[in-house]
Amino acid sequence: MYRAKQIQTDDKSLFYKALLHLLENLTAEEPDWLANLANAAALLGHQLADINWVGFYLHKQGELVLGPFQGKPACTHIAIGDGVCGTAAKTKQTLVVPDVDAFPGHISCDAASRSEIVAPIVAADGQLLAVLDIDSPVRERFDAEDASGLEQIAKHLAAMPGWPQ
Repeated sequence: MYRAKQIQTDDKSLFYKALLHLLENLTAEEPDWLANLANAAALLGHQLADINWVGFYLHKQGELVLGPFQGKPACTHIAIGDGVCGTAAKTKQTLVVPDVDAFPGHISCDAASRSEIVAPIVAADGQLLAVLDIDSPVRERFDAEDASGLEQIAKHLAAMPGWPQ
């Protein structure tokens, strides 16, 4: 059962270490990847400040399909290479977008979003499994420290058993 309180620190490195620790504990006994993604979305939604959407797009049959999330209803399908999520999926690189209005081809699911970060979830063999997408109503909400911390979260999620092939 999840009983953790809000992580209280201004040090992003310590914050993401604590967040990863919470996620590891939350997913340790659960073998179902989908249940773990649902809990991961809820945990991130609870712990991250100044966000309005957090969730996953699953790589299925050559496109991204909406998975577990917290926030307003979202786009259901995103082509690889389209928008921030599709670009991160295509390059398998984390994207930090300080101002979504300045990103060519940005797909807007929530008009309140001003910045975005997307971290690919990639299996050890290089296969794209999903992307972790987080939006904020605050411009320049995300930086390199957020990218680094979320990449560790993505690595943990990629290592979970049971992902569909």
